[in-house]
Amino acid sequence: QVQLVESGGGLVQAGGSLRLSCTASTFFTLNTMGWYRRAPGKEREYVAITGIGIADYADSVKDRFTISRGNAKNTVYLQMNTLKSEDTGVYYCYAHLRGSDYWGQGTQVTVSS
Repeated sequence: QVQLVESGGGLVQAGGSLRLSCTASTFFTLNTMGWYRRAPGKEREYVAITGIGIADYADSVKDRFTISRGNAKNTVYLQMNTLKSEDTGVYYCYAHLRGSDYWGQGTQVTVSS
C-alpha cells in the first residue's frame, strides 16, 4: 500500500526551527499529504495539509509553519519556525489515497523553554 517515513525531529530551544521530511513509498502519486501531531497526554491533532493548489494550517501553527512538496515524487516537508514548548510532540506524516488514510510512525519534536 503506502508506507510513510518521517525524519528531522529532535530537540530544539524555544524560538528555534526544525524541518521535518516525509517520503512515501507507493507506485501512485499522492495528491494529498500532510502532518498531524500528538502532544503528551493529548489526542492527535491536525497541523497542516497540502493538496493540488492548496495548503492549509491549524490556527495554532499558522504563520510559523510552512508545508511544501518536494521535487521528488511523494515527499512533503514541514518547516517549523519560532517553535514553542506547546509544539512538543510526536509528528506524523499523513497521506490520503483512494479513500484510505495512511500514517507514518512519527518523529519526536521536543521544544525546550
